[in-house]
Amino acid sequence: MNNRVCTSFVKIPFSLILLISSVVVGQYYDFKTKWSHDLMGSVYMKNMKYLLSINRFSTNRFLAISFLLFSFTTAQTITNVHARQEGLEIIINYDMEGELQGKKEIILGISTDGGGNYITVQDAYGDIGKNVTPGRGKEIYFFANDALGGKNAKFKVEAKPPPPPGMVYIQGGTFQMGSKKGDSDEKPIHTVTVSGFFMDKTEVTQAQYRKVMGKNPSRFSGCDDCPVESVIWHDANEYAKRVGKRLPTEAEWEYAARGGNKTNGYKYAGGNSIGNVAWYNGNSGNKTHPVAQKQPNELGLYDMSGNVWEWCSDWYGSGYYKSSPKHNPQGPNAGPSRVHRGGSWHYYDNNCRVANRYRYYPSSRFDFLGFRLVLSQD
Repeated sequence: MNNRVCTSFVKIPFSLILLISSVVVGQYYDFKTKWSHDLMGSVYMKNMKYLLSINRFSTNRFLAISFLLFSFTTAQTITNVHARQEGLEIIINYDMEGELQGKKEIILGISTDGGGNYITVQDAYGDIGKNVTPGRGKEIYFFANDALGGKNAKFKVEAKPPPPPGMVYIQGGTFQMGSKKGDSDEKPIHTVTVSGFFMDKTEVTQAQYRKVMGKNPSRFSGCDDCPVESVIWHDANEYAKRVGKRLPTEAEWEYAARGGNKTNGYKYAGGNSIGNVAWYNGNSGNKTHPVAQKQPNELGLYDMSGNVWEWCSDWYGSGYYKSSPKHNPQGPNAGPSRVHRGGSWHYYDNNCRVANRYRYYPSSRFDFLGFRLVLSQD
């Protein structure tokens, strides 16, 4: 199906880039400006006045908004999107054809790192959420706040299922799994494609585990926000079944740890400086720590490197990468050990690399071994 290019101009007193997700299968819409003499400025909200500093490329001090529409399903189409600012309020207008399907809803996201990570805006109101009906002139309202002062901001509006509480949606994609510089079981580097899924933002905590399982096996007990540890693979799998989730495959885990389709190619999950992203034996003080205290990775996932190792669903195979399927690999059919990933408070920085692999017997119970869960996109 041919791509379609449209042009939209909106005059607003600040610079804003909006990424709008459309839901039309097989079509890719790239709404680009035809600004003949000027280049686009950048959003700059200054102090409480939220004044915008437009780059001096613009001769008439106004902005053409660039719209990029992606395709997902046949359910609905979002078009004619434009924005304006009135005082501290940002107003986004759009038209929508077709009903929202299933659990999908209109969601507004904001990014202050150039589009690397989007956080869902919880206090937006208007034509947003699950009860939006088709029509023209839909409006979403969002108040600028102190947190945006002096920062560049990008907004994204899309129709998709909301992430379950405490989870992040990981858009499917293709990546290079493994490492040339790592251990022999990390080789060869091979191409893997995984489908989209939801993943817990953090490792399962002691409080969460105790609520479901009625006990807390952790050595470092008394810290509800610390990751549960000393959990054997079978108990982690049972917990997953009770809450309607599952353990991640090794491929899903590595794809998410690398940052999915937003990856920056870091050595560790979230950066190349391990002290910023992980609790390991160089800074942990020989214990676990509350989750989400370190810098998250590109997808907003915390502690994918360090704190505790995380069980995966796969059986371990040292030579599995030589014959791994290209699409959604599940690991060997059998084996004595299960994979776990990510390193821990007890291990060296090298063990916290996103490509590093390790394994233990499913009945192994250690105070540096925990888990997090995923949920298929269905």
